Amino acid sequence: MPATAPPPAPGTTSGTTSGTTSRRLTRARTFPVVASVIVLFMAAAGAPTPLYVVYQQAWGFTPTALTVVFAVYVIGLLGSLLVVGGLSDHVGRRPVLAAAVALQAVAFVLFLVADGVPVLLLARALQGLATGAAITTLSAALVDTAPPHEPTRAGVVSSVAPIAGLGIGSLGAGALVQYAPAPTQLVFVVFLALLAVAAVAVALMPETSARVPGALGSLRPVVGVPRRLRPEVFALVPILLASWSLGGLFFSLGPSVAAEVLGVRNHLVGGFVVVLLCAPGALTALLLRRRPLDRLLTLAGALVSLGTAVALVGVDLGLGLVAALGTVVAGVGFGAAALGTFGTYARIAAPHERGALFAVAYTISYLAFSVPAVAAGFAATSLGLQVTTAGYGIMVVALGVLSLVAQRRATSRRRVAGATAA
Repeated sequence: MPATAPPPAPGTTSGTTSGTTSRRLTRARTFPVVASVIVLFMAAAGAPTPLYVVYQQAWGFTPTALTVVFAVYVIGLLGSLLVVGGLSDHVGRRPVLAAAVALQAVAFVLFLVADGVPVLLLARALQGLATGAAITTLSAALVDTAPPHEPTRAGVVSSVAPIAGLGIGSLGAGALVQYAPAPTQLVFVVFLALLAVAAVAVALMPETSARVPGALGSLRPVVGVPRRLRPEVFALVPILLASWSLGGLFFSLGPSVAAEVLGVRNHLVGGFVVVLLCAPGALTALLLRRRPLDRLLTLAGALVSLGTAVALVGVDLGLGLVAALGTVVAGVGFGAAALGTFGTYARIAAPHERGALFAVAYTISYLAFSVPAVAAGFAATSLGLQVTTAGYGIMVVALGVLSLVAQRRATSRRRVAGATAA
């Protein structure tokens, strides 16, 4: 194992010669680069959403097969989170990011040559592995490089960038599918070009985490939260489940619901369905970044429940505008949830805990994102999209209400602890 070294000082790099150091980005410039790479990875994750309908029409597979394609991405992502989620705390951020970029490039090439479900499954699985390795490392790097005078900026960007990336990827892919030639190839040619830029950026980044022993041990798939952090982390679980379950519905079945239930068959509009959730979420996280975290989490639970209920009414009555309005309201709650949860993680985690703690957060999030969506895919084959969507939405509303109860209890506990300390 490499010897333990102190972390480099702000604005410097670690383990480089003077010639290489001069070509490295400063830490101040690294922060926006890291944020941009998060957007890129999440845009790539969202891009296949409007393509699913195209693949389904071309290859004739069922909604069940569609959700299996969706599920293998999340299985790969969760496996990556569990195995390498804390690796960058030991070997440094740059090596893990470089490997993730390389694996993402392989996945894009497979998307380009895919001619059936098996290759598509492999591409999505590799993309999940790459995204899982990248997203926890990038989230930790954001906290590492956040300006000392504005430490909350990392939590804001950790909230805004993933949501914005998902929306950008879905809308951009939808536009290319609808209006550009070779819709299932051009999307990934564009992403390969952007990934090449990201590879250069990663090569120029300074290392922001000292190497410490224990890298092999960190590969054991153990999910754990330090005892002192458990009350804060456990209180966030219901809103994570509610908001990311809602996201899973939109990213797996949203375009299909728009096409088959609401009669909207334009692929750009199919991508816009996801944007209706993500754009208000990203804007909310940006505008409310200075609000107290406990108030954000309460707002999140209320709006996710209300918006989902309104969207369900729209889908049930076949009223697209009502469904869109509910989606926007739920999207505001989605953004408040992301800002409140990841802002809390950024606040409570010590430097050596960041990679592992974000791995736990994303594991919970993507389980919520995937398991209900896969179950819904199987249910849609036998029960139909409309009935399945109604059942799924009721579950999200219930989780949103549960999150309000959890936050109320957490707030009471903090008040009691503060009064006792005083």
